[in-house]
Amino acid sequence: MQDEESLVRRVQQHDQEAFAQLYEEHFDKIYRYVTLRIGNETEAEDMTQQVFLNALESISSYKWKGIPFSAWLFRIAHNQVVDYFRKKKRTAVPLDESLASKDDNPQLVIEQKLDIEQLLLATKQLTAAQREVISLRFASE
Repeated sequence: MQDEESLVRRVQQHDQEAFAQLYEEHFDKIYRYVTLRIGNETEAEDMTQQVFLNALESISSYKWKGIPFSAWLFRIAHNQVVDYFRKKKRTAVPLDESLASKDDNPQLVIEQKLDIEQLLLATKQLTAAQREVISLRFASE
């Protein structure tokens, strides 16, 4: 596989194959990040597609500075998430039940819900920057 810098240059020269490579390499990370932030898998998929469309439209203005291309994509994704909540006029990120385990054991389901509640309470005590770092960390897995 080619290095990112040369792939980005090829995309800037309208090479669709190079864009497809960048897309394949980064889609899952961006999707996980967006899903964790907005809590809705369907909307996250649409938003992730929009991130890549925005990146493609703006690629000519991208300047390689030795920083991974994914940092630029995550910034676009972050801006999409901010716009999403601005439009929805919501401040809290809802937890999508589909992210929780689909186990039929009622006790396990209750324990998971309690764990999720504790996690949400703990994250409310963090600053926005700290929450962002945690989201980025788990989105990259």
